[in-house]
Amino acid sequence: MENLIALLVAAPLLGAAVLLCGGRRLDRAGHWIGTLFAAASFVVGVVLFVDMLGRGADDRTLHQKLFSWIPVEGFQADVAFQLDQLSMTFVLLITGVGTLIHIYSIGYMEHDERRRRFFGYLNLFLAAMLILVIADNYLLLYVGWEGVGLASYLLIGFWQHKPSAATAAKKAFLVNRVGDMGLSIAIMLMFTTFGTFAFGPAFEATGDTSEGKLTAIGLMLLLAACGKSAQVPLQSWLGDAMEGPTPVSALIHAATMVTAGVYLIVRSGAIFNAAPDAQLVVVIVGAVTLLFGAIVGCAKDDIKKALAGSTMSQIGYMILAAGLGPIGYVFAIMHLVTHGFFKAGLFLGAGSVMHGMNDEVDMRKYGGLRKFMPVTFVTFGLGYLAIIGFPGLSGFFSKDMIIEAAFAKGGTEGWILGCVTLLGAAITAFYMTRVMLLTFFGEKRWQPDAEGHEPHPHESPKSMTIPMIVLAFGSVFAGGFFSIGDRFMHWLEPVTGHDHGHAPVSATTVTAATMVVLVIGVAIAWTMYGRKPVPVVAPRGSLLTRAARRDLLQDDFNHVVLVRGGEHLTRSLVYVDHTLVDGVVNGTAASMGGLSGRLRKLQNGYARSYAVSMFGGAAVLIAATLLMRAV
Repeated sequence: MENLIALLVAAPLLGAAVLLCGGRRLDRAGHWIGTLFAAASFVVGVVLFVDMLGRGADDRTLHQKLFSWIPVEGFQADVAFQLDQLSMTFVLLITGVGTLIHIYSIGYMEHDERRRRFFGYLNLFLAAMLILVIADNYLLLYVGWEGVGLASYLLIGFWQHKPSAATAAKKAFLVNRVGDMGLSIAIMLMFTTFGTFAFGPAFEATGDTSEGKLTAIGLMLLLAACGKSAQVPLQSWLGDAMEGPTPVSALIHAATMVTAGVYLIVRSGAIFNAAPDAQLVVVIVGAVTLLFGAIVGCAKDDIKKALAGSTMSQIGYMILAAGLGPIGYVFAIMHLVTHGFFKAGLFLGAGSVMHGMNDEVDMRKYGGLRKFMPVTFVTFGLGYLAIIGFPGLSGFFSKDMIIEAAFAKGGTEGWILGCVTLLGAAITAFYMTRVMLLTFFGEKRWQPDAEGHEPHPHESPKSMTIPMIVLAFGSVFAGGFFSIGDRFMHWLEPVTGHDHGHAPVSATTVTAATMVVLVIGVAIAWTMYGRKPVPVVAPRGSLLTRAARRDLLQDDFNHVVLVRGGEHLTRSLVYVDHTLVDGVVNGTAASMGGLSGRLRKLQNGYARSYAVSMFGGAAVLIAATLLMRAV
């Protein structure tokens, strides 16, 4: 079975090569070729998963070494894969949801003349993401990490004829480069500290390493995670990335790429467990981001950007849980998987709405669409109920466990984190109910466009609705299936470990509190958007609302602090270079030039001048000699 692991990557990588190099002769069948290779990778993943289930809990780690990448003395880098319970979870999520999104894209991108290239980019992304999660060392993980960044750049800017899409792709690429620097520094620190960057030997060496070095490595890994997972302070790219086609938003920005940071932290659990200060920073970043994203999502009228704020917030829950250590690792991954189902379904539902509304994204111009798009309404609604934590659905189980784990941290820190997660749940219920009401309820608010064409809402084709239905089943049943008998916990525990902690409040109390804040959030949203007509033009709103519409001024902050700050720093360095560095160099050169010019006058080529100089020198010597004798 070990020999099958490479096929996980080989299938979509071959698909990308065929589609991107095959030329226009493959335009008619390119979408089917891309989907076939994605499905083939999923089938291989299922075969490996079934085989893994037949093994004992301690015998489920498979290794496959392909070749030695850099075999030199003192530095051994292998292209080798490791498949265990954690990486298998990601393999099934990436290939399963990825295949559904490929199928969805067949209908969504039907009229795009560059559809073959789009499917090639999707295959490239799947291959890079799979390398990231099954690599058995950080150096190979870095290859997948950079490949994901490249593929996301190509997909976000796919409609490059739109300046906004090209700008968004560049922004995502640049922000992620900042995080990537953190990962590269972490890998260098690992090699100088542990003498290796392979997972097993590196984790074993943490016991003999100083806490300071482990903290530095952990913080650099966190910086990398912030870039890929759009966490504060590297979150500014996610909202703009919605300029890409909606299947891109569903695949990259809901189910896979943005979860790479969570995977990195959980995979590096041995390092973070030995570096409590770094772990504390992880928790703080997750707590801040879950509130940040939720507040931003409350004020967005663009349906995809509202969901992007939601993604930022939900990944914040996962990062917070991962920062709790063994108490929260399992719950972080469980919420990651359930979130992959319902958030991908929500994004695909948003794409279905846009498909039937002439690509309109402003929810204030929707209204009453449940009558025209019944399948979209039901599947989107089930995703909505799952994300707000409605009892019995997937989000109810996974998010509740994170809230319980936050309280189980104990002490003042546990109470603070628990209250933050509850507040995030209330805001989530508010903004997601707002999305549902503005889109599917009330009276129709759409109007003719500038050319006089009025939208005619209609249901999407089956190639789009079937993946939405499948994801809706995951939104409903996945959480309960994982929770029965602590099935998911027992599955991951051999890799991540688990500590139940000491919760100051019972699970029943936490569930009751979660239900209370859920009802409060829904009620407030219904009061504001369900009981009275919604204006087509958004009101001015409060100061907080206006700030949230501008992403809580994150771009303004980046522009003032980083862009302008960088410009002033550059100008200061140029000034110092010209006045101080060049001044010293040029001044020294000028002084030597002047001195040499004066000395040159003594060598004028006239014999009489030399005779006078000799006579003067001799006179000085004679006078000095006579003076010394007289004394």
